[in-house]
Amino acid sequence: MLEHIELFFKSIFIDNMVFAVFLGMCSYLAVSKKVSTAVGLGAAVIFVLAVTVPLNWLLDQYLLRDGALVWLGPEYADYNLSFLSFILFIATIATMVQLVEIVVEKFSPSLYNSLGIFLPLIAVNCAILGGSLFMQSRDIQTLGLAFNYGVSSGIGWFLAILAIAAIREKIRYSNVPPPLRGLGITFIITGLMGIGFQSFGGMLTGGDDAAPVEDEQRMDYDKISEIEKKELDKKDIDEKEISYNDAINE
Repeated sequence: MLEHIELFFKSIFIDNMVFAVFLGMCSYLAVSKKVSTAVGLGAAVIFVLAVTVPLNWLLDQYLLRDGALVWLGPEYADYNLSFLSFILFIATIATMVQLVEIVVEKFSPSLYNSLGIFLPLIAVNCAILGGSLFMQSRDIQTLGLAFNYGVSSGIGWFLAILAIAAIREKIRYSNVPPPLRGLGITFIITGLMGIGFQSFGGMLTGGDDAAPVEDEQRMDYDKISEIEKKELDKKDIDEKEISYNDAINE
């Protein structure tokens, strides 16, 4: 359970798709002029990541990686189809994006019209493909963790575009210097938000990693204490022998 919680918060705040690795910036900059549009696109990204990352995890585990085809028989154990990762991942993403586009057009035509070309472009959104590739490179162990990573990465992207959309709506009525109006001030705000999100980097450090060091230091201290104790005992014995010899001589 702790592993799921750690992955959830780390994917949202520390390894944020926008502020940590700068993925999905095209849609982030183009569709963040209104909060309502940003919410719709962010929800679509969460859904697509939540579905495609687990599906691509299954493809990677049982089809693509080296030895994944062993379930077909021992003669297939040496097959490695990892060179097909990009093709199959993109095919899965394109299928799910097409499903999202159909649903949005059916139930929310106004949102469909406001998103325009950027809704089908989710299929080539690098944040979507990046989620599956990061899942593969980080060797996520279970389907549940893969689903967790997809949802949390989508939530991180959603929070990023929602925050910048809210700020851009406010600064529309602010006195921004002419050279910085538009994308200029947006890039500056994005950089400042990225610095803010990176401050969460120490949130999940320490704990288990700090324990062995502390135990090792305690062991060293115990060893030093034993050595000092032996030296003190030896010193007491020597002083007693000297006192005994002096008494005899007198």
